[in-house]
Amino acid sequence: MIWIRDFLIHIGSRAKLASATVLAIFAVTLLASGQSLEGTWDATVAVNGVSVPFRIEIDGTGADVRSYFFNGDDRVNPSNSGTFQNDSLVLNFDNYATKLEATLNDGILTGTYGGGAANAYAFRAKRHEASLVASRDLHAPDISGLWEIQVQSPKGEVAWHLVVNQAGAGIDASILRVDGDTGDLSGSYKDGRFILSHFTGERPFYVEVKPQSDGSLELQISSFHDTQNLVALRPAEARARNVAPPDDPTEHTKMNDPSRPLRFSFPDVTGRVVSNTDDRFQGKVVLVNVTGSWCPNCHDEAPFLEELYRKYHGLGLEIVALDFEPQEQLKSLSRVRAFIKGFGIEYTYLIAGEPSELNDKIPQAENLNAWPTTFFIGRNGLVRSIHTGFTSRASGEFDSRLKDDVRNEIAQLLSENVHGAKGKN
Repeated sequence: MIWIRDFLIHIGSRAKLASATVLAIFAVTLLASGQSLEGTWDATVAVNGVSVPFRIEIDGTGADVRSYFFNGDDRVNPSNSGTFQNDSLVLNFDNYATKLEATLNDGILTGTYGGGAANAYAFRAKRHEASLVASRDLHAPDISGLWEIQVQSPKGEVAWHLVVNQAGAGIDASILRVDGDTGDLSGSYKDGRFILSHFTGERPFYVEVKPQSDGSLELQISSFHDTQNLVALRPAEARARNVAPPDDPTEHTKMNDPSRPLRFSFPDVTGRVVSNTDDRFQGKVVLVNVTGSWCPNCHDEAPFLEELYRKYHGLGLEIVALDFEPQEQLKSLSRVRAFIKGFGIEYTYLIAGEPSELNDKIPQAENLNAWPTTFFIGRNGLVRSIHTGFTSRASGEFDSRLKDDVRNEIAQLLSENVHGAKGKN
């Protein structure tokens, strides 16, 4: 029987040695082929004939890969799942119903990013090397501070804010419109112009800024919509030229009859219909938020709304999102569900229709055309104010001021009783 035991030990040792050899060969092969993508990559997406540069960070390998985009120095919009196998990378971003698909060849990732073949950007990336960062012109002019971009927008705006932070040749900026900002536009000065870009999985922007001898700025802005050539002035110079300032986000949209309550009646994601006349809203302060899971500024706003809901719900605040989605998303609501889950949304979330139906579904509002838009309703059921758009940290003081104003207004509305609120609109 001893010989049987020795034979089995011998066989077991051979099997372990074979397994170890296979694992060693696999590890050597993996390292030799450079199949690990972990680290930071310098990437571009092609938009309207322009390559928009950005950074992306990748973690993991095999069947468990994650990635992050960058808004300035902040890691944002993580992927929900991903794989890297046989030199093929797939990353899924459920919050935007988008996917990155790329192949690694000679250290370069090439492929597409988007929501399908018809809506995909050409994608290319190589490993980030700090030593290869483009040189900067040390004699960059100072354009820091606040500017106003002269424009004729489809929403009726005649100007946008341009917020610029500068350190030598390096620059971070944001364009603030009535529906929100562009996120952090980052770049530097070279060959007589500032080159800025932004891409965090949505709203790609590429901006060239050329300072002019008269003190103005000449801008070329390329986005997923189009390319525009615009001029920016300091606010004082704009007033001297009798150019109107950017729209006040609290004045852009109005109620056509402030003496009547804002009505809504739409289903939630389970199909249960929720209406403004439900008992749960009576005598409460209600924020009614026009939103959409496709809307970048709505992604910026959702965490703040959830913060407000957790803080003030016990004091009498209700928040109701009225979500408008493209028809293909209304069929499954997969992106909406990912949006709700991703931001941990606990406030009421209703499915109102398609974006093109906005004014038909909310006919009591005038000039309602910004995403997002939030209606502040007092305890008496009447709309007390309306705020269009939402900022991000890239807008600096505009962002902090907006959040302070919203908190203060909610506190004021909550302090009123139903009878005291009557007559205030």
